[in-house]
Amino acid sequence: TPVPPASYPKPWLGAQPAAVVTPGVNVTLRCRAPQPAWRFALFRAGESEPLLLRDVSLELAEFFLEAVTPAQGGSYHCCYRRLDWGPGIWSQPSDVLELLVTDLLPRPSLVALPGPVVAPGANVSLRCAGRLPGMSFALYRVGLAAPLQYRDSAQRWADFPLLGARAPGTYSCYYHTPSAPYVLSPRSEPLVVSSDDSSSLDYTQENLIRLGLAGLVLASLGVLVVLDCCSRSSGVRRIPAEQRRHWDPWGPPGSAPLSHPSPLCPATFFKPWFLLL
Repeated sequence: TPVPPASYPKPWLGAQPAAVVTPGVNVTLRCRAPQPAWRFALFRAGESEPLLLRDVSLELAEFFLEAVTPAQGGSYHCCYRRLDWGPGIWSQPSDVLELLVTDLLPRPSLVALPGPVVAPGANVSLRCAGRLPGMSFALYRVGLAAPLQYRDSAQRWADFPLLGARAPGTYSCYYHTPSAPYVLSPRSEPLVVSSDDSSSLDYTQENLIRLGLAGLVLASLGVLVVLDCCSRSSGVRRIPAEQRRHWDPWGPPGSAPLSHPSPLCPATFFKPWFLLL
């Protein structure tokens, strides 16, 4: 087939009532040319011969698909030609139209941008992504019956902005065709959005570390004080057993054979009693 020159602009192909329908619906594919044509052809992906032909002397041709089935879903495009063109010359093909015949759309995905953990003072955006452009999207939050937000999007996804302070929670989303007959998707998997408390946790851990170090310092100082006290106290000398038998513990001052320990040093306070054994 001769390749059409760029001077033969491509037509536009659309579907009524929609490109996504449930089984049994009548679908009309409309091919619109930028100039009056003589013949229109509807092609399906993977087939070299036209699926349908229409001879009209207008800019528009309609191709009727009655009571469509899932097997009729697929990729379609259309072309047109004029009488004054050479044999076998068609226009550039239209953009591909994806016709989906189903009772249920594919399940969407739900992600948080930039992430599901929200830092203090920051905002987050939840993106619900399907597989088809031009859908309507709804965002739900656990605990609320009505949609939290609603968006129509020309893309395959829709973004739902959330304020950081109100963001923590569990979310899900779904999408559907923007007009009747409505075809819905199941809910996405739940997404949990949480707040970032790492800064407060780090502060608490730092305080615990500081308290622990302070306790170690105080304990070390206490040990040093005790050791210094013991080193300054009077030494204890051992006396013969004969003298100990005649020693009167209730005698006058100075009669004791042992020096008295310092009252500030518990170790030396008990030391004489061990030495007397």
